[in-house]
This record gives sequence, C-alpha cells and structure tokens, in this order.
Amino acid sequence: MDIHRPTLLINRAVCERNIESMINRAQKSGVRLRPHFKTHQSAEVGDWFRAKGVAAITVSSISMARYFADHGWDDITIAFPVNLRELDDIKSLAGQVKLGLLVESEAAAEALVREINDPVDVWLEVSTGYHRTGIPWNNHNEANDIASIIQQRSDFHLRGLLTHAGHTYAARDRDTIRHIYRETLVRLLDLRSHLAVQGLDKLEVSVGDTPACSVIDDFSGIDEMRPGNFVYYDVMQTYIGSCPVEDIAVAVACPVVSKRVYDFQPQLTVYGGAVHLSKESVLDEQDRNMFGLVGFLNDSGWEVVNDGTYVKSLSQEHGVIHATQAVYDHVEIGDLLAILPVHSCLTVDILRHDAVIIQD
Repeated sequence: MDIHRPTLLINRAVCERNIESMINRAQKSGVRLRPHFKTHQSAEVGDWFRAKGVAAITVSSISMARYFADHGWDDITIAFPVNLRELDDIKSLAGQVKLGLLVESEAAAEALVREINDPVDVWLEVSTGYHRTGIPWNNHNEANDIASIIQQRSDFHLRGLLTHAGHTYAARDRDTIRHIYRETLVRLLDLRSHLAVQGLDKLEVSVGDTPACSVIDDFSGIDEMRPGNFVYYDVMQTYIGSCPVEDIAVAVACPVVSKRVYDFQPQLTVYGGAVHLSKESVLDEQDRNMFGLVGFLNDSGWEVVNDGTYVKSLSQEHGVIHATQAVYDHVEIGDLLAILPVHSCLTVDILRHDAVIIQD
C-alpha cells in the first residue's frame, strides 16, 4: 500500500455484511431501522445503506444533517438535544427535509414552538439510566408538561419517546446488555402508559445503542432502532460482546518508526497516536489498559495478531506496541501495521477525509 502516514482503512465487504445483518435483525422484529450515521459520516458509505433499502437516518448534529441532506437524504432525525443557538439553522433545515428533533426541556420546546415555521417531528428524549441527557423516565409530570408545550403547534408531530441507553457500553457480557435493554424497555413503556392516560396516545418508542441492537433477538414493544457503531464496530464492541473481531470493518494503517527492547520487553512504536486513534482504552483479560489491537495487512484487509501483542499506550503522535518476540522479529522499521481502534466513531471522525476503501 502506498501509505505514508496514519490512514483509515475501511473494509467494504465487512461493512456491507454488518449493514445487512442489522437490517435483517430489524425486519425480523418488524421494527423500523433508522441507522445513526455519526460513525461513518460518509456519503459513499451512506449509499451502501440506501442501496439496501434504508431511507431514513439519524445524525448527531445540524452540520451532519446538512451534509446528508445535500447528498439526497430527506428523512433525518438529529439525535442531540435542541441547541438554542442553532435555531436559525434548524429553521432552514426544517424547510428542506422531514426533520426529527429531540427535546428534553421546556425551554427548548417553547423555542421550537415560537421560532420554527415548518412542520417537524418532535421526540421527547428520555433517560432510562444513562443520565447523560433526557427527562428521567419516572418524572411523568415533566414529560407531560413538555409534551403539552409541543402540542400547542398543530403542525408539529409529537412522535414519541426516544432514548440512548449508553450504559450498555459499560457491560462486559451479553447477559448484562440484555438486562439493561429489558430495564430500558420497561421504563419507556411505563412512561408511555402514563402519558396515554393524559391523552397522549400513539406515541412511538425509539432505542439506539449498538450493543443492545446487536445482541437482542426480539424487539417487540419498540417501533424504531437507531444503532450507529455497528457499521464498523470496534475493539470495545468485541469486549462488550456485541460482535466478534471479524466484524470490525475499520483499521488504521500506521508506519512502524521504532524497534526497541526495553527491560527485556520487545516494543514497536508506530506513527499513530492519540490524535489519530483517540485515547479510548479497554481493560484486557490481564486488566491492562489496551488502546487497540494489532494486525498485519494483506490483500483483503488485515489479519489480527492473537498472540498477546497489543497497543499499550498512546501519546500525541506515538503508538507504543507491546509485542511478542515473534511479532517483533517479523516487523521491520518502515513496515505498515493495522491498528484496530478501541472506539471507531472517534477514530473515523479524525481520519475519515483521507480514508482508503478496501474492495474485498
């Protein structure tokens, strides 16, 4: 490969397999799939979804919504609380596409009612345990008050209840993911039942985390799923139990710049640090912080090394690899190694503009 600096590699075959798998999971349960495009942020990858029948998407910002609207997507939910400083941008976008917005405060609801001229879908963002943003699931009165504000506009569609159960990312086994999902569903349905008593019936339920969407087999009780990371997956998802390592569709090709033995331990250093891979880490089986898996590049992508070699630390530009003797002896300065990121969303956000798509 003619690669000189840290470069994102996308394995199209694995990526499309992941897309097809999630579409099948949604169809099996009769659930609408509205994939989150924040992971790939690519019009080309978006076309792979569109070719498989996906017509509605999720994004995480106004600018991302604008990017995909400009590439022909016209049914977009922005899965981020309404930012009052972007009301003019929201107003413009609402006149161009079918726009879904999240509210979790009376201030945001009142601003939308007052400022937005075109019809929009509005979702009440609910916290079912993650507690990042969202109306607490058991605060029935606040949910009802915010919904009442939205209903002042007859051209606004109060679509339903939406959550991101991001605490599944702290799980380390599939049973824990299933428990969090069941708890999330019970809490959303409890809030929906309360709001129905208040006259707010026919509200939909939307969930979005990749771990649950990858592990749960029966999505009865929800209307929409919005996973995003599944398109590429990453090392964290393998440790959570969402996928095998073979489903990871991205890696960063990094040049080897140093070979040294320090305190009898073979070490490789690559050009590829925190500014390329982020500083996300997971604890491996020996309770060591791991910042990425290591692989050898080949004609169809890469092959992960499974002998205990791993990225043990990252500084700004450096990636330091704890290597076995066999790997150390095999690698020369100037070679390329594939580093599979712990969190693909952050890595892709940094490197996506110069990505290389591997056509397997």
